Amino acid sequence: MYYRNMNTQPDIASIAFLIGEPTRATILTALLGGVALPASELGSRCQLTQQTVSAHLAKLVAGGLLVVEPRGRHRYYRLASAEVGQALEAFQVIAPRPPVRSLRQSEETRALCLARTCYDHLAGTLGVSITHAMLQRGYLREADNNYVLTTEGEQWFTHLGIDLPATRQKRRAFAVPCLDWSERRHHLAGALGASLASQLLKQGWILRVPRSRAIRLSEAGQRGLSQELDLQF
Repeated sequence: MYYRNMNTQPDIASIAFLIGEPTRATILTALLGGVALPASELGSRCQLTQQTVSAHLAKLVAGGLLVVEPRGRHRYYRLASAEVGQALEAFQVIAPRPPVRSLRQSEETRALCLARTCYDHLAGTLGVSITHAMLQRGYLREADNNYVLTTEGEQWFTHLGIDLPATRQKRRAFAVPCLDWSERRHHLAGALGASLASQLLKQGWILRVPRSRAIRLSEAGQRGLSQELDLQF
């Protein structure tokens, strides 16, 4: 039975109950890459039986943390919103890091710290570096715990091929800072951060790593970011 909050404040206990169970936390983390996955894939990644993963997925859907999308004969699960992804990233900022026990774990951790998706926007060293470069060049400026897109920034994002009017019409915050758990600095989130990540994927500047939310920078991406933002990796 879920804990019922008796006051008028948001009931964080019920959400904490859902996230705090280790198996469900593992499932949520597997979906932080922003890609919808079937129960079979989640079971494989989390080393769970189909029955076990299905029971946990049902609870996460009922609790509003996941949504399910029927695709033919299969059901795919994804995080319910960008806000869920940002909350999970915030938990990772304060959560203790597990000890690295193998070379494989070390390589996976290094890849995630270098570049990854935080739900639908860029994180890690890459995401923080891009955000810092945009601030330095005056494409973004900080104001009231948000980012403001400048005139120069509008020209630059348009130059990259991003449809800013369509991005502004999305029903979410436009440009907000998200505290990066590995860098302990902010990267760009919100609709603008999602559009930037989507465009870089479309252009082939960044590539998804199979079965991971890590991403890697392609040779074209290295050249492009060097030319556009004077970044070197």
